[in-house]
Amino acid sequence: MLDRALVAHGAPTLARMKLGNLFNVACEDGKALRDEMKALVPVLREKGVSLTLLREKEGRALLYLYRRQDLAAALALPEIRAFMGQYGYDDPRPEAAIARLRLRIRQSEEFPHEIGVFLGYPLCDIQGFICNEGRNCLCCGCWKVYANPEQAQRLFARYKKCTEAYMRLFAAGYPLSRLTVKARTA
Repeated sequence: MLDRALVAHGAPTLARMKLGNLFNVACEDGKALRDEMKALVPVLREKGVSLTLLREKEGRALLYLYRRQDLAAALALPEIRAFMGQYGYDDPRPEAAIARLRLRIRQSEEFPHEIGVFLGYPLCDIQGFICNEGRNCLCCGCWKVYANPEQAQRLFARYKKCTEAYMRLFAAGYPLSRLTVKARTA
């Protein structure tokens, strides 16, 4: 059940607290997964949420659940554009950036470090991770933190609380459509 995986791994995005979440699901049958995704797209799109397949490999599928409007806003920031440009992201449109990310993921065994932008991580933490090669972080939660550890820990706690609440609601029968918060109107 893909909807359960979306709640378990993407509750903060569904709740409009986070730009995006990335997670793996078992994928023995790629067509069945794509059919299930296709069925969920209208439910998610109505609320401003998108779901895309980034990679299928060895019986696993890497999925990206995100808020397109929030991703577009992040990619439009001058400091993010400059950072992403270093990795060949020349087009700041979300679809183009995701296509580039998909290519970078397929070309490497490791996740490209700029993936943090797609997940809404602070740029200072993404750059800190790169400069420190993943070492010397101040704290670790959803990501490795190199600046503002108290703020990050509060955010990690909010994400955890959100996921726990969403899982309880889902177990009680709330459908994905009710658990997904509508996007802000422009």
